Amino acid sequence: MTATAPASAALALRAVVTGHVIAAEDAAYDGARRVWNGAADRFPALIVRAETEQDVVHAVRAAREHGLPLSVRGGGHDWAGRAVRDGGLVVDLSKLADVTVDPVSSTADAGGGATAGAVGAAVDRFGRTAVVGTVKAVGVAGLTLGGGYGLLLGKHGLALDNLVSARVVLADGTVVTASASEEPDLFWALRGGGGNFGVVTRATYRVHPLRTMTSGMVLFGLPEARKVLRGYRELTAAAPDQLTVMTGFFAGPDGKALLYLLPAWSGDPARGEQWAARLSSLGTPVSAQVGPMTPFQVLGLLDGVVVDGRHTLAANHQLPEVTDEAAEVLVDAAERITSPYSGVFVHHFHGAASRVTPTETAFGLRRDHNLVEIVGTWDAGVDGKRHREWVEQLSRDLAPHALPGGYPNLLAPEETERVRLAYGPNASRLYALKRRYDPDQVFSAVPTLF
Repeated sequence: MTATAPASAALALRAVVTGHVIAAEDAAYDGARRVWNGAADRFPALIVRAETEQDVVHAVRAAREHGLPLSVRGGGHDWAGRAVRDGGLVVDLSKLADVTVDPVSSTADAGGGATAGAVGAAVDRFGRTAVVGTVKAVGVAGLTLGGGYGLLLGKHGLALDNLVSARVVLADGTVVTASASEEPDLFWALRGGGGNFGVVTRATYRVHPLRTMTSGMVLFGLPEARKVLRGYRELTAAAPDQLTVMTGFFAGPDGKALLYLLPAWSGDPARGEQWAARLSSLGTPVSAQVGPMTPFQVLGLLDGVVVDGRHTLAANHQLPEVTDEAAEVLVDAAERITSPYSGVFVHHFHGAASRVTPTETAFGLRRDHNLVEIVGTWDAGVDGKRHREWVEQLSRDLAPHALPGGYPNLLAPEETERVRLAYGPNASRLYALKRRYDPDQVFSAVPTLF
């Protein structure tokens, strides 16, 4: 890349794109370059806020022609900030965010910049639910391409298991549709391989009839946490597909950590009440608020932990189960938590997601397990050293109890060996397809495939 490349690229793009081309000298630049994690303070050369698929094509080709590193921003919620690269060209999909629902075919069609909340709200109006994770602000495309754990996982699988088709701008600017019948190799790679194969400008998702769930929060003090986690392990081992239960820790009103259970029941309401009672009986709750909710309301239960601008470091491990030893590590970390904004989020992987053959999609781990997200968060302007050390120490302590690899959507850019292990038997095919579809490594999203 030459010193004049950004200016030349901006001039060429402004002549052809419908959307906006934002450079460092423009008033909109500072806001446009920022993402959810305030610690990801990057300075791209150009931001192309696309309004059409053709804008994306122009942006991809311009980045290649002018030697600019390329990144893609959907929801902007990758904790490592890979949506924005210093000195690069950002394809911003936030304007490609429309959602249409076809209740006859039970599908939703969403732009590449659509958020989980936008999709959830659209399908809710038709008495449907979408498998779109656990937080409304997250971009659906990025969530889906890497996996997509969520509270409907037992009944309907990962987000990627509900992907029907995708429109993709490839590294040379070619536009293709990937589905089971068109570009099937690319479709396989997209479902778990992250945003490493192209820019998804539109995607069609399978949605499901569901108007009411039984969900909410049950909170316990730390003195009961070990006992409750033991009961959680036993209860979830026998849970039917209709019940998926998250657990973990976050700070209560006094700043001290609490253990939470977040059940999501999608079956008969009477049975849902029974499961909720069983969860509450695992200890003596300081609060138990579980009852009928719409799926869209359930999607918002963890929204309070996602605040734009704070600084975040994350790590993850996949445990075969929350053993007593692993629970001890988690409780010890909760007792030492350094920030009221930090937390641990344990996802329950079972049911429909576990019954998918491991080689059916690129996502490599299809056995029952618990994904542990370790999230350290602190205010901007605060020295983050002790908060980062808390994340790093917990990650080291949990590693001996974990399966090889990790969840690719949450692995750090330098964790290439863990990425390889995460894909297990699918790694060689995935790497070969990366070389086929993107031999020049134009795309380097989550996870990094080299």
